[in-house]
Amino acid sequence: VVQTLFGGTIPELSQRYGIGANKNTVHSHPFFNTVAPKNVIDDVLCQTAKLGCALTSGDFCGPLPDSILVADDSKSSSTTDPKYRLAPRFFKNAIAKSHVDFCTGQQQDAAQYLQHLLEMLDRAELSSRGKRLATTNDELQLSSRLFAFQTTSRITCSADNKVKYTDGAPEIMLSLRIPMELASPSPASEVPAESTSTSTPDQKRQKSDDNATEKDKLPLVVPLQSCLEAWGAASSIDDYRWSHLSNVSHKATSQNRFANFPRYLFVQLQRYEMGPDWVPRKIEVDVDVPETLDLEELKNKGAQEGEVLIPEENTCTSENNSASQQPSAPAIDEGAVATLMDMGFGMYGCMRALRAVGGNNVESAMNWIFEHNTDKDFNDPLPEATNIGGNITSQQSDKNSVDEGTVMSLVESLGCFTVDQVRAALKETNGSADRAGDWLFNHMDNLDDAIAALSCNETSTHDESSDNNRISQTLDDGKGQYTLVGMISHIGKNTGSGHYVCHLKKKDGKWVIFNDEKVAVSEHPPIPHAYMYLFQRNDTIGSPDARYGEF
Repeated sequence: VVQTLFGGTIPELSQRYGIGANKNTVHSHPFFNTVAPKNVIDDVLCQTAKLGCALTSGDFCGPLPDSILVADDSKSSSTTDPKYRLAPRFFKNAIAKSHVDFCTGQQQDAAQYLQHLLEMLDRAELSSRGKRLATTNDELQLSSRLFAFQTTSRITCSADNKVKYTDGAPEIMLSLRIPMELASPSPASEVPAESTSTSTPDQKRQKSDDNATEKDKLPLVVPLQSCLEAWGAASSIDDYRWSHLSNVSHKATSQNRFANFPRYLFVQLQRYEMGPDWVPRKIEVDVDVPETLDLEELKNKGAQEGEVLIPEENTCTSENNSASQQPSAPAIDEGAVATLMDMGFGMYGCMRALRAVGGNNVESAMNWIFEHNTDKDFNDPLPEATNIGGNITSQQSDKNSVDEGTVMSLVESLGCFTVDQVRAALKETNGSADRAGDWLFNHMDNLDDAIAALSCNETSTHDESSDNNRISQTLDDGKGQYTLVGMISHIGKNTGSGHYVCHLKKKDGKWVIFNDEKVAVSEHPPIPHAYMYLFQRNDTIGSPDARYGEF
């Protein structure tokens, strides 16, 4: 993942974190001069720039001296000896120390690591906005913006055939299911027909059995186009609640389309399934991935002629009208809130669910939560006055407010954390007691540093929110024609073991394999077997975004 992002294939990230057009070096990068020496080890921007400069400068890829080659034991290769490696341990610590899985030495999923890495970079870049990173028209170019895209769902009501369009949250990776029902044997591996003119009946039967066995072992092939068509195909949704029909449930059909095409598109193939022993296992299938891709047919075209659109709900108006018509909100039972929070849901989400079902019905509130837990405002504070236990209280828009009773209860029950530590954990988990306890135990090794990081993030909450809104409005877009420039492959049978390698396509058209410290030209890159693919939009090739090189 790191080699794919910072090894030179993506020039925008090379400009920001590597040598780039600014002619930075491994000793002189703007991020090195803007951090105190005592904070260098934990500084994400500094450690990423150090690694990016090392990967793009070529200063550390020279041949080993002849004296080393002679002195080494002939039984072991000098190029694989750990003492000649430069492992990015500080970078790994800065990125992974706050994650319960990536801070271990166990095998982890590359797609999840990519998402975590870009999230960490976004946080660090947002906190450095206007200080260590320049802004253009008060707009910060986040690293994740290079890969960010939105999808639009076209949802059709089965009762009256009216249509509504909903935009999803920005994503950085297109995850595709492999439709195994469309798999077919590889044509290149078909067994030729045997001549039967000189064969006896027994020989014919034996050859027939052998051919059947060989055909059973033939690799199955699914075109990538089939995966894309399955992603964009219409799917059925049961019991969808329609606001224009007084929230009556009817079936719906939904289709996914791209709202924009990013400069770089990561495509992840879901190559793993749950086996009968409940252990993830790899799906044995080849995917026919072309080196050029045209996604224009999957672009959202907007409302079509003859479609009747469902009017959008005006949330603010409806809330104001209901507030003016009702003297008070329904009373929310404190015991019901506590019961729902014990199940792992946030305080505001539980209160929102109880308010929707009358205030005290836990079972109905659970059903409401299952239907609405993906809503963008599910864990947001309630915007108007809420009647809790018969007392009307005004909910603050500040997400940092926590229940002091819950704080003291956790301090007494856990017994090994201070009031300030418990309060910080509750703020991070939106008031959920169970999640706060898990957060505290997961960060016990460096709890003070984790709480300090949360405090730093609080100061940039409003900036981060405005930047996220701006990202959703100004995502990069262009024609949906892409060229394959990289891929990440997993060698192994399941997600808990194995090894990752990456292949990158250079400017001369040759593929290069990066396998830890081994780098070589790949004559036959395993394109059908990769786990993640990186495509670059054709109209951006040779014209990188210069704003990523501004400091």
